[in-house]
Amino acid sequence: MAWYAIATYVQNEGGQARPALVLEVLDEVLFDLAEVIKASRNSGLAASEVSSVSALIGAWDVQNAQLKNLAELLPSLAAAGAVKPLDKSAYKLAAPFVPGRIFATASNYYDHAAEMGTELAPRAESSPYCFMKAETSVTATETNVVMPGNTEKLDWEVELGVIIGRRCKNVSVAEAYDVIAGYTVFNDISARDLNRRTDYPFKHDWFRGKSFDTFGPMGPWIVPRDCIADPQKLRMQLQVNGEMMQDDTAEGMIFNIAEQIAYLSGILTLQPGDLIATGTPDGVGMGRGVYLKPGDEMIASIERIGSIRNKVVAAAL
Repeated sequence: MAWYAIATYVQNEGGQARPALVLEVLDEVLFDLAEVIKASRNSGLAASEVSSVSALIGAWDVQNAQLKNLAELLPSLAAAGAVKPLDKSAYKLAAPFVPGRIFATASNYYDHAAEMGTELAPRAESSPYCFMKAETSVTATETNVVMPGNTEKLDWEVELGVIIGRRCKNVSVAEAYDVIAGYTVFNDISARDLNRRTDYPFKHDWFRGKSFDTFGPMGPWIVPRDCIADPQKLRMQLQVNGEMMQDDTAEGMIFNIAEQIAYLSGILTLQPGDLIATGTPDGVGMGRGVYLKPGDEMIASIERIGSIRNKVVAAAL
């Protein structure tokens, strides 16, 4: 399957968010999805059905095959002038979609656990440790991450985001990939000093430390599952001000993608549009004793998916 992606863009200031197709063979330029559907004339999709990427994910079992067909038709449609790419100067990428829920897997790389001083039980005696992060934390590439005034330890975590495309419960490891719609880049921003509490006997408060608005940069788009042969081999990198901080592959996960889906679906019913942030490799700020400050720029990248760029700014007084 040739590589393609599904993006959300906003044309002009304050314009309506619209879905787009992105093709590697056409230099990753965007084509308005509704216009591609009209030009194809017989794709099986109606322009009215593609008002948002969330709507596509909500009916992924049906829409997936139709989007593949459009992606295969698009090069010939573009060559014939039946559809034109969007002018890069006239739009901004939005977050690909807003997840229904964000599940994040903590300490899921051995090297990251070691750098954080986390003592792990033997894998055979353990299971994924998941927490929830607010969906309102999501923000797009080229937007600002707002540093709250009450943190001094703002940190980064590049993660492979896995998007669920089918309502499912009690999924087996062997069947887990069948429920995936696609993948995206996720940067799990964390206020490390707000992750811990002394006013309660409960030591950790990851919800507070990770759920501020803008603490979930995501994008630049969604790459469908069928376009990536082995997501566990993808290289993940994060740079701060041009310096490489994280550089590893998803093979370093303690619990792989399929095992995380099986674990979560054994607890609750996963829904189309749920996002699993599958853990981060070593190289985070806390492990280095270096933290983000206003003016810093992060670039989080995952092979075969893309890169997102976000700048840190201080919260307005």
